[in-house]
Amino acid sequence: MYVAPERFTVIEGLLGYHLPEMRDVYDVRVFLNPPEELRRRWKVQRDCSRRGYTTDEVLAELDRREADSEAFIRPQRRYADMLVSFRPSEGEASADQTHLEAELTLCDGLPHPDLSPFINGKPDGLTLVERGEERMLRIPGRMDPDHAAAIEETIWARMHFATHLRARRLGEFTIGTELHRSESLALVQLLILYHLVTARAAVALGGEGTRTLSAVAASA
Repeated sequence: MYVAPERFTVIEGLLGYHLPEMRDVYDVRVFLNPPEELRRRWKVQRDCSRRGYTTDEVLAELDRREADSEAFIRPQRRYADMLVSFRPSEGEASADQTHLEAELTLCDGLPHPDLSPFINGKPDGLTLVERGEERMLRIPGRMDPDHAAAIEETIWARMHFATHLRARRLGEFTIGTELHRSESLALVQLLILYHLVTARAAVALGGEGTRTLSAVAASA
């Protein structure tokens, strides 16, 4: 399939990073990496409510594809700039998807925004764990909305050249026909947007993207 170039091009799929030729065309590589139990629940909810399948049909298809997933899809995690995982907070009901905590594995491929003022502070603040060349950023599932808004403003301040992209619907999602909002999801979406617009800014300044001109992107 040919994908026409645009100002922003978002490509979604199961095998996007499988070949080097494919991996090299991305400025930002994100891999959604939820725990298997949650992944199955999401799949059942989507396919039953929107595609007309039964729960048994969806689970049977997941089981049928498990070997292919293990062999071809999950190994692509190692090529991502950001691994994104959502999971129930400790002591929370697993079915409460509004308050899932987010865990982001941030690799060194891209310059990530400085969130140190919000790290390891308040009980509902961000937690950062250093692990070799990777950093693990944890966003609590229950965060005071004002605290979350302060973090969002800090990220937006680093994207002053992209204020026209501000959206009030960050963090919104649907279960069936019901609309919900998650503070952790909003922050994950905003961090991904940060990398998209800084990569675009680096190209606009004459570079080839954030992988080759990370210093330019960081100061853009």
